[in-house]
Amino acid sequence: MSRNIRNSVKAIIIENGHVLLNKCDLGDGICYIFPGGGQEYEETFIEALHRECFEELGAEIEVKNLIWIREYIGKNHEFAKEDNNPHQIEYYFVCKLKTPVDLSKATNIDTGQLGIEWLPLSRILEFNIFPKVIKNYFSEDGSFDAPLYAGDVN
Repeated sequence: MSRNIRNSVKAIIIENGHVLLNKCDLGDGICYIFPGGGQEYEETFIEALHRECFEELGAEIEVKNLIWIREYIGKNHEFAKEDNNPHQIEYYFVCKLKTPVDLSKATNIDTGQLGIEWLPLSRILEFNIFPKVIKNYFSEDGSFDAPLYAGDVN
């Protein structure tokens, strides 16, 4: 059993009152997750975010500010029976699209990723988004009001 801590970077991309999310089926029905993924050895967060967004969205991005950090320790959450080993620290950055999303250019779409969707911030509480707690921090105007460090939450 691995005892490593994994760094992951995530992109928060908002346009016209909508947030861009990966639409996924991870075995329990449809859910939405923020584009991004694991940092590789000798790669900065910014480099990882550029790579991950191109892999999953086929788009180039501009990385802005780090606005939220959360830990995820699998054994402490609802998927503990199936996935109790991970300890991941996720860093969420505000990003802007430099090029349009084009899944035909995406080079490494994640397992379970069905596509992407622009979800309206006015209805964000209605969707099955992970991490679940992040939905509470968005306003309809796209602003984000949360403590920088959230702790071990899902």
